[in-house]
Amino acid sequence: MTFLKLAATVWLCGALPLWAQDSAVTISPPAAFDGIADDAERSAALFTEMGKVLTSPRCLNCHPVTGGPTQGDDMQPHNPPVVRGDADFGAPGMTCNTCHGPKNVELTTAQGSIPGHEPWSLAPVSMGWVGLSLGEICSQIKDPERNGGKTLEELYEHNAHDGLVGWGWDPGEGRTPAPGTQELFGQLTRAWIDTGAACPA
Repeated sequence: MTFLKLAATVWLCGALPLWAQDSAVTISPPAAFDGIADDAERSAALFTEMGKVLTSPRCLNCHPVTGGPTQGDDMQPHNPPVVRGDADFGAPGMTCNTCHGPKNVELTTAQGSIPGHEPWSLAPVSMGWVGLSLGEICSQIKDPERNGGKTLEELYEHNAHDGLVGWGWDPGEGRTPAPGTQELFGQLTRAWIDTGAACPA
């Protein structure tokens, strides 16, 4: 990308500020929960561990319950202001790919980066998580009427291998990655499903 193109992109999209999230947050592997004898209790505990990822800014910024995304580790309103649009891809003339390309782009005139992945879009309104409890997120995630029609197996594939989900661990300069790794998140999802996909209270 040329300097002029990048400068124009920065003008349109704004530099994302550097805000600190607790970088010490980690996630444990499924084996850490083997001591819980009851399957339902172990399953709920596994989902609670998954929740460390699901409730991180890397996920919540694009799973809003309002009309548009947030940005940064402190989940500020998106700058410039944008709306969801009919297809969760922004308004005509200001779609997500106006600023967000197929990969992260480091800024040359300021600290930070413009996040990118192909595709780049908001999760549907039915999958908005901001403000929900872990139990509510869990119920929503496994409900095909609210999760994009996914079965539990398809949900596992999504969590373990989807590229946009994986972006959460490679979010570009100025953003704290989601806790753990996508591989470990996938392992937790697998173990949660195999123990009955129970939800925390």
